[in-house]
Amino acid sequence: MTLSELVLLLVTVSIGTAGQFLLKLGALKLAGVEASSFLGKIIGIATIPEIITGLMCYGLGAVGYILLLSRIKLSIVGPSIALGYVLSVVVGHFAFREQIPFSRLVGVGLIVCGVILVVWER
Repeated sequence: MTLSELVLLLVTVSIGTAGQFLLKLGALKLAGVEASSFLGKIIGIATIPEIITGLMCYGLGAVGYILLLSRIKLSIVGPSIALGYVLSVVVGHFAFREQIPFSRLVGVGLIVCGVILVVWER
């Protein structure tokens, strides 16, 4: 993996994580949306700016993923995208004050080790 491919991977993962963060912010606002029907709920979701922006981030992340797939093997890119799980735990802890139990910390460490092993080229 070249440096530019690594940067594209990290940007793609970061954009996806930003999308998750924004969707969570929007979901917290969604609890206050009053809607008696399914259609009303959909309209309520569609009017929350954080949700719209989060979905746009997901779309940009998908474009980055496609660009990565055009350059790198799926067997490398697919597992590497798991770094998004790591960033989600970090964002959840700092932005939403979510606790990180020891078992989750071990899991995140295993993900990082796994990604390193997948992308490591001799």
